[in-house]
Amino acid sequence: MKILVVGGTRFFGIPMVNALLKKQHDVTIATRGNSKISFDGEVSQVIFDKTDPESVRAALGNQTFDLIIDKIAYSSNDVKSLLQNACCKKYIQMSSCAVYPESHLNTREEEFTAADYKLNWIDRTADYQESKRQAERAALEFLNPSDCAFVRYPVVLGQNDYTGRLRFYVEHVANQTPMHIDDLDMSIPFINEKEAGEFIAHLADNFTGGAVNGSSNGCVKISQIIQHAEKITDKKAVIEKSGDAAPFNGLTGDQSYNTEKAAALGWNFSDLDAWLYQLMEWYLK
Repeated sequence: MKILVVGGTRFFGIPMVNALLKKQHDVTIATRGNSKISFDGEVSQVIFDKTDPESVRAALGNQTFDLIIDKIAYSSNDVKSLLQNACCKKYIQMSSCAVYPESHLNTREEEFTAADYKLNWIDRTADYQESKRQAERAALEFLNPSDCAFVRYPVVLGQNDYTGRLRFYVEHVANQTPMHIDDLDMSIPFINEKEAGEFIAHLADNFTGGAVNGSSNGCVKISQIIQHAEKITDKKAVIEKSGDAAPFNGLTGDQSYNTEKAAALGWNFSDLDAWLYQLMEWYLK
């Protein structure tokens, strides 16, 4: 299969592309030319600025792809710039669980339906939730709903996580740096970077239209993260209102995401506790 990957040179894009290459797909990576490309096999490369339609058109010419995997869809105008100037039969967009109006335990895909959402052509904004909703909705202006898949993940964690959200807790406990946490008992889900990438590659070969949730099985309380950080550092967390604001502040209520649709496609996610605490120990080392 001839596949164009827009983005994909870092974080969970790397295991995704490696999984596609292992399945012997013909992969072209589209970037702005600022990232070094290093995968377990040969890929083609095109360089364009996705926010510039003329740049996309000039880079892709008249090529047609069996599938486009769009990892950097951050607004409706992003999607428009790409899909107005790139021909494909199928399209997978890296969306987010942030699109849901209210996440709760066992949140299901049908709780946000892009086709029912009012489209506004917008650039990337600070309102991440609205930007990702508009990105999903925009794709339906160019392709049939059955040819568009929207992959929705919670926070992705791993050794290559450049945001440092889980590392924050380990380092603050290790250094006894004060931190402000607004809800220690809130339960939240995560997904591991390797599975996040490899599931998208699996979806390329087992395509289904519409939204698909992905998440490790189970959730974890912030207090459990703190307790494990204290255990592996042999230090006591310093929690104060005047401390550094912790990642995941502002989230409300216990959350998890139903993954039955992914299971029906032949993919079973790992248990959260099979890797989360090991990752924290890796950060400490």
